Amino acid sequence: MQPEDFDYDLPPQAIATQPVEPRDAARLLVDRGAAGPDHRHVRDLPELLQPGDLMVVNDTRVIPARLRVQRLSGGAVEVLLLEPLDTERRHWEALVRPGGKLRRGERLVAADGVELVEMCGRRPTGDTFEIALIPDDDPLRVLERHGEMPLPPYLGRPTVAPERYQTVYARHPASAAAPTAGLHLTPQIFDRLAERGVEVAHVELVVGLDTFRPLDDGDPLEHRIHSESYAVDAEVMERCRAATRVVAVGTTSVRALESAATGVLAGRTSLYIHRGYDWQVVDVMMTNFHLPRTSLLVMIDAFVGPRWKGLYRQALDSGYRFLSFGDAMLLDRCIA
Repeated sequence: MQPEDFDYDLPPQAIATQPVEPRDAARLLVDRGAAGPDHRHVRDLPELLQPGDLMVVNDTRVIPARLRVQRLSGGAVEVLLLEPLDTERRHWEALVRPGGKLRRGERLVAADGVELVEMCGRRPTGDTFEIALIPDDDPLRVLERHGEMPLPPYLGRPTVAPERYQTVYARHPASAAAPTAGLHLTPQIFDRLAERGVEVAHVELVVGLDTFRPLDDGDPLEHRIHSESYAVDAEVMERCRAATRVVAVGTTSVRALESAATGVLAGRTSLYIHRGYDWQVVDVMMTNFHLPRTSLLVMIDAFVGPRWKGLYRQALDSGYRFLSFGDAMLLDRCIA
């Protein structure tokens, strides 16, 4: 494989900069294999699934993880918290830009002059840092006061209400990015799924660094996946085994379920799903349209093979909106 295998031309006008309202008005490209896709909307999802299907969602909640701070010398610094390194949430793994000249022990201040972040050095991987939150208050309250929702950088600073970057079922505050396929779902959709005999289960995967990283140069098989925390209840795995089909909402739900299929139901996963992967759990995937040359697109290729290229081409030709606030697709790996 080569990085070019996962490339496509994404024109700027195809990138969604604002979410549609209501949430389930987003378009849905439905994979039909060789028959060609159907063009539907997310509100049609209940009629596209079958009694006996189990839909699995990632209920992680996004935290206001972006901190805009500055050095005492005046230089601006952006800190993006990825994951806590202790149970008290004082120490975090973080992306820091620019971070090259920051010294261990250096303190960074918020716009109001509050000392907010202390640099603790680079992490073993070398591309992230360990930082400590300085205020004595509860760390999540500190982030509510000083942090911003970590909207994707290509959006700039859009006027989007913070709750619009959360799923309606988000529970546990943990993630540095939203599981974006789930942003389209509404309470009304869940009601209609229940009426149709489609059950819903929850898993958790903390969305972290690989949401922001492109593929490494060279062979995509050598790409290194940054590990992420996940948890899947044993009862959820039993329901997956009993289901007619398992329908995973988003690539993060896919990684949680396929990681749990190894027998380890909770912990950290660096599972990298690529071409040739032996699927254990997931039959159908609802997902947004992803950036070129990313591990997310490699997963899509593993799921439906090279036909993803034709689906993406049709989506672009038909005016679908791409990336986090864009439209979605429903993929079935069991059809040709």
